[in-house]
Amino acid sequence: MRIAFASDHAAVALKALLVAHAEALGHTVVDLGPDSEARVDYPDFGYKLARAIAEGEAERGVALCGSGIGISIAVNREPACRCALVGEPLSATLARQHNDANVLAMGARLIGPDLAKACFEAFLATPFEGGRHQHRVDKLARKD
Repeated sequence: MRIAFASDHAAVALKALLVAHAEALGHTVVDLGPDSEARVDYPDFGYKLARAIAEGEAERGVALCGSGIGISIAVNREPACRCALVGEPLSATLARQHNDANVLAMGARLIGPDLAKACFEAFLATPFEGGRHQHRVDKLARKD
């Protein structure tokens, strides 16, 4: 699977860890930055990630900032994205099963590396159930 990663300065270390983990699992990675802990604005990187998903550059995405909140808001401004902010694997599983989430958001200041990996793995391993959930997911892409 092709997975895009983006973060702000507060989550560069967690992004690097998850990028390496994704590659070790055999996935193709698109690292949208940043590459250092120099201060940046999370919306800029959230929007880059959202464009990558919308334009088909990646099938799934991982968005990281200090809390995960700001970057998830930025990603969700793109109708093609369904970004779920999670803090444990069950939420990552349900985001995929029920909401067909295509972007996972986490807060680097709120989650440890092992828990972040577990959330990431659940996000990748879980299929969308469709069925009764499909019409709700379809509504998420509407602008009216």
